[in-house]
Amino acid sequence: MDSRRLLRTSATALAAAGLILSGCSGGSDAAASRTTAAARQASPSSSPEALKKFYGQKLKWRDCGVTGFQCATLRAPLDYAKPDGEQIDLAVSRVRATGPGKRLGSLLVNPGGPGGSAVGYLQGYAGVGYPAPVRARYDMVAVDPRGVARSEPVECLTGPEMDTFTQVDQTPDDPAEVNALSAAFKDFSAGCAKKSRTILPHVSTVETARDMDVLRAVLGDEKLNYVGASYGTFLGATYAELFPDRVGRLVLDGAMDPSLPAIELNRDQTAGFETSFRAFAADCVTQPDCPLGTGSVEAAGEALKKFFRDVDAEPVPTGESRPLGESLATTGVIAAMYDEGAWPQLREALARAVDGDGAGLLALADSYYEREADGTYANLMFANAAVNCLDLPAAYGGPADVAKAVPSFEKASPIFGRGLAWAALNCTSWPTPPTGAPHRITAEGAAPILVVGTTRDPATPYEWAQSLSGQLSSGTLLTYEGDGHTAYGRGSDCIDTAINTYLLEGTPPADGKRCS
Repeated sequence: MDSRRLLRTSATALAAAGLILSGCSGGSDAAASRTTAAARQASPSSSPEALKKFYGQKLKWRDCGVTGFQCATLRAPLDYAKPDGEQIDLAVSRVRATGPGKRLGSLLVNPGGPGGSAVGYLQGYAGVGYPAPVRARYDMVAVDPRGVARSEPVECLTGPEMDTFTQVDQTPDDPAEVNALSAAFKDFSAGCAKKSRTILPHVSTVETARDMDVLRAVLGDEKLNYVGASYGTFLGATYAELFPDRVGRLVLDGAMDPSLPAIELNRDQTAGFETSFRAFAADCVTQPDCPLGTGSVEAAGEALKKFFRDVDAEPVPTGESRPLGESLATTGVIAAMYDEGAWPQLREALARAVDGDGAGLLALADSYYEREADGTYANLMFANAAVNCLDLPAAYGGPADVAKAVPSFEKASPIFGRGLAWAALNCTSWPTPPTGAPHRITAEGAAPILVVGTTRDPATPYEWAQSLSGQLSSGTLLTYEGDGHTAYGRGSDCIDTAINTYLLEGTPPADGKRCS
């Protein structure tokens, strides 16, 4: 069961999976204005003395056990409205520019989530896998956002408790199952409140964007250069909104639309997964080993729906104590939608599950949830819910609201709609009131910002990139006509060349440029 589908780049979990929004929605432009005003009141431009000790700190770099990488700790106020109060420690890592060529400063990277470890992404992928010309000219840098991984992580449930949580039926068929699902979300929220009460009100995207500006200054950069993927695009756009005069070269890949209430974000994303599944199915039915048949895409969809009904009624063994029910099976399928390179793995896992062995789909689900073989979980899902439920008001007042919304979600996706509608219930019982609201981001006065969208992206539908690039006063849209989540570094020379040129020379491609 998902608290919100992850929005993180496909280079992180399977080599990745990406969650996004769980269940937040509503709000008003007035509320958004109040949020932005509060952010500016605590910005260094309005209170430089109060924040001087943070902006003036010196990082103490040390070897962090990964060849070529250094680590340090950045201090930030827990509450920017109370800079003389409690502080938090944020984990930072870097790899120095390799040369040749003149160093261009630091390039901050974030893989999305919310909840994805930027430090892990840097050390495991970006710091060695980004194009060599970019790594030659920039120090590659990452900071785990507050509440994430090594930076005062939000904690909610134990490993066994998470195992139970992920298996709760997310397509309830009767009042008892609705009550069980509601109780599971309430227990999750209560666990977060008990274990993370201090940090929980202070993990918003606005606060993380302020942390990035502190890091920019501490690194000695006049402007922020940044590549944000998936949810990282919302983080980058928020930074541009707060500090437009400090925007350097910003790449927002797999963009979110900050103007939408989360129920619409969830519904749009539901349609995105349907689009991605249809692309998978169109490929699958041409393969001799397709477990969904060799007929039409529509027939393949019906076969998958029947499979989900079957494992809902009778879970499939996996070789361990967790059988494969509908919730874990659905998560396993969705995990493979983020990267078309995972399609052969999904075909094999589905075929095994149809034959009574659910281990393959369980492995895909575990990669999505970042569950280790020893039964422990990374804090990805905890941080994801904490940030999402703080950034936007809850989508629903209760289960009755979900029931009303289900038909529109099923219209968006006959296969995934019902489950994703119910997944948006999670913020209803959240213990910390939201501080944000949906609103347009224009970032007036910012330097050119490059927004990248993929036409068949499952997690961040292409329409979101179109919308964000149109909202930003200096936005430029770059389109990848293809499958999968995000575009940079995923095999398109056209995309990579356009982004590399922007990062190295500051020249964005022509607005509307398309690549395949």
